[in-house]
Amino acid sequence: MANTYELISSVSVGILGQTSIAFTSIPSTYTDLSLSFSLRGSQIGGGRDQLNIALNGSSSNFSGTAVYGEDGGTGSGAYTTRIAYFCGDGNTANTFGSGNLYIPNYAGSGYKSISTNSVTENNSSATYDLWMYSTLWSNTAAITSITLTPNNGPNFMQYSSAYLYGVKNA
Repeated sequence: MANTYELISSVSVGILGQTSIAFTSIPSTYTDLSLSFSLRGSQIGGGRDQLNIALNGSSSNFSGTAVYGEDGGTGSGAYTTRIAYFCGDGNTANTFGSGNLYIPNYAGSGYKSISTNSVTENNSSATYDLWMYSTLWSNTAAITSITLTPNNGPNFMQYSSAYLYGVKNA
């Protein structure tokens, strides 16, 4: 079956920045959700920040693992609400971290799985970080809201953006 993506909502961060990116009142009319992002954080003294997620206002009952490649090394680790990395104010000016998260069967009655891939760059010959997360939200409620926040923050910077798509099987 072919998948059809329909834009549900988008957020573009303005000149003052903002502490979170939220998608609310997500309809239950799709089979899956896909969220694409391009982010830059305002924390000082670091090349990157971590992206945290809350579903339906909850940051509880998350578990997951990640595999990564960074600066020529590789590894893995266990995480809870962290779902990606993105560029911070310590990165080269005007660089953004980008990624995509996918939530199948978001309106179903089972636990919700989230897969995320992201990359941060420093505008040089090499990519700074490549991350792939697999996350489980142990909650049976349909997802009606998604909130993204920087871990170190305090803000997402101007021109950061996120796009939420509903996926339908055609």
